[in-house]
Amino acid sequence: MGKSVSKILGVVVIVLVVILAGIQLIRPSVTNHNPPVVQEPAWPSPRVRELAQRACFDCHSNETVWPWYSQIAPVSWLVANDVVGGRDAFNFSDWGAGHPGADQFGEEIAEGGMPLPIYLIMHPSARFSEAEKQELISGLAALR
Repeated sequence: MGKSVSKILGVVVIVLVVILAGIQLIRPSVTNHNPPVVQEPAWPSPRVRELAQRACFDCHSNETVWPWYSQIAPVSWLVANDVVGGRDAFNFSDWGAGHPGADQFGEEIAEGGMPLPIYLIMHPSARFSEAEKQELISGLAALR
């Protein structure tokens, strides 16, 4: 009976390895791709830009830093989905004459909805002190 269990486990492991290898062929179109920066907002200070870059730019700009794990499926699919959604909702790199979501973005930060908790796990530098959070929220409000 021990041999049959180990055979089944061996087959299961082989099947999982084949599946994991196979899904690597399904690549998100945005992974490791950053479109050109069109126009950034007129930042009220370099410090506000630094805070936004530290915690927001990976999902809300065309200056995403694609970490190693963003190249491995299925995590690559999740990261790409977050970046596409983030850029669609609010993009610091395609500012134009302003952005209608600036108030909502500040509210998300104030309520703790941004940065996303899962992002903070791998990006501890995106954690803000209360003073930094208020500085960024005030800076975003000044972007109008």
